[in-house]
Amino acid sequence: MVKSSNPKKVAAQAVDFLEVLDTAGVILNSANEVINQSSQAESMGLSEYEKLTNQELQDLVNLARSEKSSQTKELYFQKNFKAPKQYLSARATMLSEDLVVLLVEDKTEAKRLEDVRHDFVENISHELKTPISAISLLAEALQLALDDPEQTKKFATNLQREAKRLGGLVNRIIELSRIQAGDIGGDATLFQLGDVIAESVDANLFLADRKSVKLTFDIIPNVEILGDRELIGMAIKNLIENAILYSDANSQVGVGLTVEDDFAEVRVTDTGIGIPVDQQERIFERFYRVDPSRSRETGGTGLGLAIVKHAANNHGGEVSVFSRVGLGSTFTLRLPIHKKANERADA
Repeated sequence: MVKSSNPKKVAAQAVDFLEVLDTAGVILNSANEVINQSSQAESMGLSEYEKLTNQELQDLVNLARSEKSSQTKELYFQKNFKAPKQYLSARATMLSEDLVVLLVEDKTEAKRLEDVRHDFVENISHELKTPISAISLLAEALQLALDDPEQTKKFATNLQREAKRLGGLVNRIIELSRIQAGDIGGDATLFQLGDVIAESVDANLFLADRKSVKLTFDIIPNVEILGDRELIGMAIKNLIENAILYSDANSQVGVGLTVEDDFAEVRVTDTGIGIPVDQQERIFERFYRVDPSRSRETGGTGLGLAIVKHAANNHGGEVSVFSRVGLGSTFTLRLPIHKKANERADA
């Protein structure tokens, strides 16, 4: 604790030090009035009219005064009603006999990542539990039915199905982890988007035939994308696969490619069950399913659309959906066209 007869000088020196450290800091006098603050604290909106704008921060300062020791707290802070919430780590420390310095660090991104990791592990544990339990029970049942060829065949078929589901889930988790890393620099190449769409359609022909769904596509040539060809192919394949799985027999799924404002737009349209409006924002979340029972029938993992979203984001694009229950859905994947390719298309 600094002893000084000139609080303003002490406050100014402290703020100069905070500016060098690029730290959000506020200096308060004995009346809890803000007498100085760093530029970062000012931009965060920690004070207004010489008073702290957050009661929890004020309480922390009061606690530091009463205990005459450093006090810490983590809290949510919102500059105003329109601003997004921030997760802050705050420390209040006696700077002198009268002054308190409040140091604040924005931990919003760290908190988000921590929550994502926690939810991811929790969701994975839950999702893996079902096929693992099923495999264990089927293996036990298979042992007990060795003398019954018909039952043995039935249990073996079910065991194979659950093992395939488990393998698919693990593969999707690996794919999503790779995409979320966001590092496509080493794999970035120029490629024809039309070729990738054609390959994705071809990869889904067997599934479409098995589901009695007609699969068509209409693409324009010479649309080049700079990015990870494999990831974009995976995203388009997932969109087509989803459309087929959630379509009824004898229906149709169409895939199209157009260009709009320097962006390539890949549209996948089906006439399937559709998605309720109140759930359309959540369908790109990991493990989220609109109809869990239908997902069990189709073997869905709830990761396909999350993979599409992250693949789009990693390439500076986006994915959106327009859907009506009972009428079907259209998913649109927008990707920035490589500049030179776009210039050739306009020539």
